[in-house]
Amino acid sequence: VQLQASGGGLVQAGGSLRLSCEASGRFLDTDVLGWFRQAPGKERECVAAISRTGINTYYADSVKGRFTISRDNAKNTVYLQMNSLKPEDTAVYYCAAYQVWTTETMGEMRRASSYDYWGQGTQVTVSS
Repeated sequence: VQLQASGGGLVQAGGSLRLSCEASGRFLDTDVLGWFRQAPGKERECVAAISRTGINTYYADSVKGRFTISRDNAKNTVYLQMNSLKPEDTAVYYCAAYQVWTTETMGEMRRASSYDYWGQGTQVTVSS
């Protein structure tokens, strides 16, 4: 499975960006999909994750109400709509996936160690 993230860039505080991550190699309709970010000198953190059906989602407290994760299984793509961006959102953003055959748990969905496949990362820079 290869994941290709795109949509990053430079935006002013208060602006919006939409990240996309397209998968190839197989269909990811049996996978949890997540977006992580890593800022310089900080650990990688889960920003948002979405279950196989899209019914269950996880958001980090720092992005709740501003970011929205969604998926289009027909296009094998996951999105992250980011609104009201802040300078502290500046980071490299990674999409990731792991296959699951039982009910997903929030604990699993937000742990980086749960994910088997990772995209290459896309830079998001928010200027003040």
